Amino acid sequence: MTTVTQEAGAPFGAAPPSGDTGEGAAIRTRGLTKRFKGGQVAVDALDLTVPRGSVFGFLGPNGSGKTTTIRMLLGLVAPTEGEYSVLGLPQARALPKVGALVEGPAFYPYLSGTANLMRFDAADPTAHRGTAKRRIADALDRVGLAAAAGKRYRNYSLGMRQRLAIAAALLGPRELLVLDEPTNGLDPQGTREVRTLVKEIAAEGTTVFVSSHLLAEVEQMCTHAAIMRTGRLVAQGTIASLSGGLTARIRVETPGPDDAARVLAGLGLADVRAEGREVTAELGGHAPEQVNAALVGEGVAVRGLAVVRPSLEDVFVGLTGEGFDVDG
Repeated sequence: MTTVTQEAGAPFGAAPPSGDTGEGAAIRTRGLTKRFKGGQVAVDALDLTVPRGSVFGFLGPNGSGKTTTIRMLLGLVAPTEGEYSVLGLPQARALPKVGALVEGPAFYPYLSGTANLMRFDAADPTAHRGTAKRRIADALDRVGLAAAAGKRYRNYSLGMRQRLAIAAALLGPRELLVLDEPTNGLDPQGTREVRTLVKEIAAEGTTVFVSSHLLAEVEQMCTHAAIMRTGRLVAQGTIASLSGGLTARIRVETPGPDDAARVLAGLGLADVRAEGREVTAELGGHAPEQVNAALVGEGVAVRGLAVVRPSLEDVFVGLTGEGFDVDG
């Protein structure tokens, strides 16, 4: 890991301390902290582990410390204290293996997709000039823009623009792709395009680290996630494990909510709630079909019955007691 102290940041190329090579983790942090002048703590003692090969969602409201964390990992901001590793390598060796899209793409509107990527590639001191045309064509094909390579950027849709930005991050072979709010501001079609692309890139073996404040979107594309709030890590793990601590609920739509609530309570279901013509309760170990049979057997008219699985938003609310529009 690259270790930093409060007095000085670690130099580029610092060797990982003995006993911690970062194997099995694309990103690992221990006590990573960023404190700005005036005492504001943007990231507070972050212990994060991103498994290799995962699509990792880095979740939190705006202002929760996500972008500051990414900037530290990419060497754009020096940590105040703590330690971190990327791909288990010294920073100077790791960064060429990392593609990143931070705070939105910036392209020349009057140039084509190809011409814009040529300029991106020319600005990279590690890029091999002799392979530029091939690598650019490969990157455009990889993100589904081969047919629009000669089209001017100003004529690209929102989804095409974001895919071009991802292509810029993939101009070289990457073991890790870091995307900061990749679907921010996109329409539903553009969001679907980026989500599909992320899954395809991960299927090819690249670890994808996605920062977002859109919980439902991360839930659809990620295998793992971490939740941040006001600079601190609230929880991390697989998507399944994060929601596994919460119990699924059964939701019954009926014209007789009082009778339905009585039957559910009699079955031993916990936290029975009736609101209007809808009754919900923790399902626990009960089978939904058995609950339905009990309701019908007691003469309760069931217009609709569904099992509601806990979402990442439910996890966040359960952990913090607040919604995800918290001002961090």
